Amino acid sequence: MKTIFTYIKYSFSIIDKRILLCVIPVVAMLITLNYTYHIETEVIYGYRGVKQFWGFYFIYLTAFIIPYLIIFLFKKELLTKDKFFWVLVFVAPAIFAVKVSAGGWKPLLNQVLVSPWSQYVSIIVDLPLRLCITVCLLWLARKIWQNDESFWGLTTKGFVWQPYAVMLLCMIPLITFASTQHDFLNAYPKMKNIYFIDEHTSNNWFYHLLYEISYGLDFVSIELFFRGFLVIAFARYVGPDAILPMAAFYCSIHFGKPLLECISSFFGGFLLGCITYRTRSILGGLMVHLGIAWMMEVGGYLGNLWGH
Repeated sequence: MKTIFTYIKYSFSIIDKRILLCVIPVVAMLITLNYTYHIETEVIYGYRGVKQFWGFYFIYLTAFIIPYLIIFLFKKELLTKDKFFWVLVFVAPAIFAVKVSAGGWKPLLNQVLVSPWSQYVSIIVDLPLRLCITVCLLWLARKIWQNDESFWGLTTKGFVWQPYAVMLLCMIPLITFASTQHDFLNAYPKMKNIYFIDEHTSNNWFYHLLYEISYGLDFVSIELFFRGFLVIAFARYVGPDAILPMAAFYCSIHFGKPLLECISSFFGGFLLGCITYRTRSILGGLMVHLGIAWMMEVGGYLGNLWGH
């Protein structure tokens, strides 16, 4: 536990409190607008193709650039003259918007597989393919940026797993409580998306496991992008101040999730960003993120089971 408190203390010691107090109301305003007008769930997801990409891009850019404008309002000395910094600011939301708006594999699979297997396989390959797209774009950014460190924090150097295991243990009561809430049970487990395959196979446990592995791979791309790219690359220009814009951006990708999960994502992203900034590794964040995601799957499954 001592290591956990050290991480938390360190997190608040490296962040400018003036900037934090200005960013929190901005994030709160964006959350309020989204959940009042259902911008992501009813508007953007109603789009297709390029139009959907631009919808996501606008949300992500707004959540990302406003905290940077606040930073430069307080710290004009950080207003870098390096034009590549501003290229990164505008390119970063585009990378994730490409990842989120990618898809449409089912029509291709319909040509080689029969229903319902074409639908199942399209779900299973969706997130791994999005991971491949994200990794390729981040690899390209690394080549351009000429980063000599690990691939955006994907390193075991100095990694100690015990503190993150304690973090996961601390999350059990919260997830247990969430598993009694109606909106949480409507969203989880995500595995309910492939329940339709159960009546077509006697090995449903295998296909459920395959889905959970696929689901878990999505968090590799998230940690690489948010804690790796958005912290490590941007810290080169603004130091630890790169953490708050990342946390605001990270919160914006949860706009379609239950409200409590969306709000907590800002603070969780902030803490994981601080840990990455200190350790230069995303493995701890990945361990926590995957652990929470799979615990939420279990919580959602048991909550729905007991509810019926």
